[in-house]
Amino acid sequence: MKEYAICIVGGGSRYTPDMLAMLCNQKERFPLRKIVLYDNENERQDVVGAYAEILFKEYYPELKELVYTTDPDTAFSDIDFALMQIRAGRLNMREQDEKIAIKHGCLGQETCGAGGFAYGMRSIPAVVEIIKQIREKSPECWILNYSNPAAIVAEATNRIYSDDKRIINICDMPIAIMDMYAAVLGKKRKDLEPKYFGLNHFGWFTNIYDRETGEDYLPRLKEILKTPVDVQTEPLFQEPSWKATFKFMSTMIQDYDEYLPNTYLQYYLYPRKMFEKQNSDYTRANEVMDGNEKETYERMETIIALGKIKGTEFAITEDVGCHAEYIVDLATALANNTKEVFLLMTENKGIIENLDRHMMVEVPCRVGSSGVEPLVVGTVPTFYKGLIEQQYAYEKLTVDAYLEGSKKKAMQALVLNRTVVNTDTAIALLEDLIKANKEYWRELK
Repeated sequence: MKEYAICIVGGGSRYTPDMLAMLCNQKERFPLRKIVLYDNENERQDVVGAYAEILFKEYYPELKELVYTTDPDTAFSDIDFALMQIRAGRLNMREQDEKIAIKHGCLGQETCGAGGFAYGMRSIPAVVEIIKQIREKSPECWILNYSNPAAIVAEATNRIYSDDKRIINICDMPIAIMDMYAAVLGKKRKDLEPKYFGLNHFGWFTNIYDRETGEDYLPRLKEILKTPVDVQTEPLFQEPSWKATFKFMSTMIQDYDEYLPNTYLQYYLYPRKMFEKQNSDYTRANEVMDGNEKETYERMETIIALGKIKGTEFAITEDVGCHAEYIVDLATALANNTKEVFLLMTENKGIIENLDRHMMVEVPCRVGSSGVEPLVVGTVPTFYKGLIEQQYAYEKLTVDAYLEGSKKKAMQALVLNRTVVNTDTAIALLEDLIKANKEYWRELK
């Protein structure tokens, strides 16, 4: 079997350790000859790199080469897959995004509303530049991009690299939701196959089929989930804000009982209620910095001090999280032509008949060695069509604002977003975001 070379772009991320563990677990079906960790920050990268050396010595001794570097030429040369998980501005800027939005009476959330807009304006140039660098060194490699805000990044990359069919934009949130469904049903996620339509963080499950029997569990799930449930998902989703998010799904299902919603729709359908839950002094960014991120780096530093993983409380297991598993499953499908179905972002082109053909929709796609084959959705009802078109207009105007350096289009984008709406609010928000992001955004005129 062919051995592959991969580069994790954002190698210093808190998500990288789980991904590396998953690569160890999947080495039989996705064998690697080289793993490169690339980041633009030495300090974080060195911790993950030192952890990786111990991990691979014990769990992947046959790996021929491990590289961790801040040099893009070294990182991107001779690779088959680039797995992109960058966070432009890191969590410090996420905190700024969230708190500026709250100051103006809006939702402070990293991918929705003002936070998603600010983050998108930072992410577009960073992702575009990295893709350019990758293509100079490895023109045929698969680029699996899951950098947030994924919808805005997907819209930008589709426009700028419209002929590049080896860029695939993905998000693991639908998979996390599927994990919850599976837990409720007493099954494993891979026992289920979804039907889904929408945009990233803005979609609905229309069917949840049993892969063996063909039974559609959607009616049963709707009945179960109309009452708040506390399901045991992976540790990341046991944080207080995530537990509240999954429980709030019951409200959405009671009010909109046709389909099962993506959890992020709570911010768009109930913006006032979500705003009232926020703590202006301690946002989700603070929760991550004090929780999962801190714990992840402390765990790696402890392992580095011990010099081993096997035989300790940190020994890896098969279950290392949906984020890591989803990425490796997708890479394996491309490498081994498995023809598995994944929920991916792709240009509409008639997949959803009554929506703009150029819209970057999130739908089920069959994946093999030739790439992505979207599965036809058909038409969507008026209510969902209206919501999607308004959200897409916001995403499209955000990309326009960056590409054109247009302050007017930036303001219009914010007005169209359901979590902002008011023109006066959008204008004041934009001024504060421009000041906070002066090191990251291009000048808007």
